[in-house]
Amino acid sequence: MPVCVSVPRETAPGERRVASTPEVVQRLTKAGVEVRVQSGAGSSAFYTDEAFTKAGAKIVGERRDVIAAADVLLKVQPPSVEEVGWMKPGAVVVGFMNPTRALDSIASLRDRKLTAFSMELVPRITRAQVMDALSSQANVAGYESVLLGAEACPKYFPMLTTAAGTVRPAKVLIMGAGVAGLQAIATARRLGAIVEAYDVRREAGEQVRSLGAKFLELQIDAKGSGGYARELTAEEKVKQQALVSQAVADADVAITTANVPGRKAPRLIDKDMVGRMRPGSVIVDLAAESGGNCELTRPGETVETGGVTILGPLNLPSRLAFHSSQLYAKNLQAFLELLIGKDGKLVTSYADEILAASVLVTNGEVRYAPTRDLLGAPK
Repeated sequence: MPVCVSVPRETAPGERRVASTPEVVQRLTKAGVEVRVQSGAGSSAFYTDEAFTKAGAKIVGERRDVIAAADVLLKVQPPSVEEVGWMKPGAVVVGFMNPTRALDSIASLRDRKLTAFSMELVPRITRAQVMDALSSQANVAGYESVLLGAEACPKYFPMLTTAAGTVRPAKVLIMGAGVAGLQAIATARRLGAIVEAYDVRREAGEQVRSLGAKFLELQIDAKGSGGYARELTAEEKVKQQALVSQAVADADVAITTANVPGRKAPRLIDKDMVGRMRPGSVIVDLAAESGGNCELTRPGETVETGGVTILGPLNLPSRLAFHSSQLYAKNLQAFLELLIGKDGKLVTSYADEILAASVLVTNGEVRYAPTRDLLGAPK
């Protein structure tokens, strides 16, 4: 029997992405994998049932049926406790598992001795780049954040010379030069804005300058492990505060992108700094879901204070569901090439370093220490 890979429709509020696309389904079926897709699973991302059928997928009407048939369940958001209850013994789920917050679902997976791989835990090594779903989705978020900022800003982004006079370009500050930040820099530059960027990792300066932006350099190197920044010391935070405070005050749009999965977002902009911004200025906080980089951010809401607009958007990749689904589906396809062996059977020994790092729970054991600590001992 071929391995059955199932793709249900996402039910989380506001989630429009789908975990696979017709292009990827076609490749999977050619490799001998059976693919089942719930009817309407891709409709919010503009992938039709007809397109999935032509690619070789079997369309299933009921969500319960498509999940119950799966040897491997592909998801965007973590499965609900109800969905976990529908999975058959020995089944595997792969997706964003939200390992420090979706604790009820993870506990259910543990108690039923099912296996879950978390795309958040895929190691940042060269061989795993094609599976790096955090980066593929952060790229989309960085792009969309600039569009949100431009829409909320009462100024043109580019410089314009008109019969009525010259319009000066908007000044955009990008805080954090990771994947999302670099895409935000590139997008703001394409729109014609003057762009400055700040990151506590000095090595990021070269990338920032290569995109045509000015790098605000602090004589601190806070490079940490896994491509993320380490925590600053108290003295370093004081120096950072002075530099950032002036840059924020000068910005027409400030976009904050400092976010480490599983941790509370670092505070970059406090209310006093917001108070120094000009009326009409905008803050777009990409870390809203994990507490926000701005002290005044409210997740999922727009806050106005002293003429400054603070946006706390949630799940930005879902706004560009077509392309974010396309990228995510290819991440999952690459992951499946490790999970399904050349003999067409599921791998059960996770000796490969990518599988070993990303397995969240298996055989009744939570492998990821932070999640294990939060859940405690099984009941």
